[in-house]
Amino acid sequence: MNKKIDNPKTAIVLISILLAVFVVPTSISGTAIALPFIGADLSANLTALQWVVNSFNLTFACFTLLWGSFADNFGHKKSFIVGATIYTVASLLSAMSITPLMLDIARGLAGVGGAAIFSCGSAILIKTFDGEKRTKAFAFFGTTAGIGITFGPTISGFLLDLFNWRAIFILHTAVLAVVILMTPTITKDNLTRHQHPFDKIGSIIFTIALFLLMFSISESAQLGWLNIKTLILLVVSFLSGVIFVMYEKSITNPVLNLTLLKNKKYVGLILVPVVASFSFVTLLTYYPSYLIGVMQFSPSYAGIIMITLTVPVLFCPLLAGKIVSSGVSAISIIFISLILMIFGVILLFLVGGVDGQLYLIGFALFMIGAGMGLTAGLVDGLALSCVEPHHTGMAAGLLNTLRLGSEAIAVVLYGSLLTANLNGILPDLLIKYNSSIDVIEDWINSVASGNLTAPLSNVATNIQSIMLNDIITSYHSAFNFTLAILTIISTIICLFSILLLKRKNVPIN
Repeated sequence: MNKKIDNPKTAIVLISILLAVFVVPTSISGTAIALPFIGADLSANLTALQWVVNSFNLTFACFTLLWGSFADNFGHKKSFIVGATIYTVASLLSAMSITPLMLDIARGLAGVGGAAIFSCGSAILIKTFDGEKRTKAFAFFGTTAGIGITFGPTISGFLLDLFNWRAIFILHTAVLAVVILMTPTITKDNLTRHQHPFDKIGSIIFTIALFLLMFSISESAQLGWLNIKTLILLVVSFLSGVIFVMYEKSITNPVLNLTLLKNKKYVGLILVPVVASFSFVTLLTYYPSYLIGVMQFSPSYAGIIMITLTVPVLFCPLLAGKIVSSGVSAISIIFISLILMIFGVILLFLVGGVDGQLYLIGFALFMIGAGMGLTAGLVDGLALSCVEPHHTGMAAGLLNTLRLGSEAIAVVLYGSLLTANLNGILPDLLIKYNSSIDVIEDWINSVASGNLTAPLSNVATNIQSIMLNDIITSYHSAFNFTLAILTIISTIICLFSILLLKRKNVPIN
């Protein structure tokens, strides 16, 4: 097989996978901007709107590992085509939705297809390319994902201005239809080894455990961590996880071969995206609210500042590929990326705030974005290259499950910590300004979402500026506390990853 990217057949394979990969992050980052329009059109309440996003994230994380293991048994090409087809149908159903429930279900189905695209797409690249060509292919892979994340809201906003929210999902349907038409160029699966029955029981247990974990964390933002419902969900999730591990050890055809976790290099590499989840992804989600609420910037100006965080994701994957091709150790690039993310968050903690210098804030965001960009694509290629070929699908599935699961956990944890801090600070402050006790909870929710001016409507005009300054101070304090906790978590994971990758039995190449 000719494994050159410039070969027509392999080039089409790469383009088809990149188009599919582009749709997934575009859908994740671009759907959120359409939620107000969806809510108005379908008369959806806040909970239903949140599940437009949550249902996709939950099914994506739950099914990523399952698709990887399924693909190892039944073929990566076949699984990729099935996943792309599921996503295409789900996108069409999303565009045709007439009720919030129908849209939530369709988005959950899209998450199932998206999991197959990421798990099987990266495995197909591993089999299609090798050497320097593989490095370039995964650099394109990372850059494409970065473009989707960065420009998803822009593309969705453009479609909203020209048409309506349904046009977003129609575009996804059209792009994925083209992907399916290009899949005949993918080399047929060569499944020569003895095939074991698919681990249905293990798959079900794993899905239940992960779903309950993510659902409990999602609900904790409203119910609280010590609420009996949250605790029960967490305990059942933990017990399900224990049962899953015990069951997988007892069978010969596990959905997750636990021997993968004995590969120190692989484990060290799959922890890198977790660091990015607690640094880059949380800021991508919540920092615009901070800029608008605390810094009092307009949405457009806040968007300009956020470019310093997202732009590095566009060019750093290709830059990392070129650096590695020039002979620099790929693991050294990983170490640099981890350091950039950690020190970038620390710098943001030190220089942020109302009196912070914008060039320093921008530099901190750029460091975090550069760290994220250098790992995008590079980590996938390295991690899958250090496992047995017949485990690449499973390894890709575990990598992306950890990536998506940690992103969901990090985002929800951020919101939960921020809200908990505001609940401890704001009630006394709002009562001080004679705010009605009946509306305090609504005001706190408004402030937590970044609308710091909402409580001002309840007080006299002459003290609104003083009250706003106090609210800004409170929000900044809660934000800094939350950022500090997430930075500590990121640092611990970062050090553990570096420790595993620096072991003597791990080749640095």
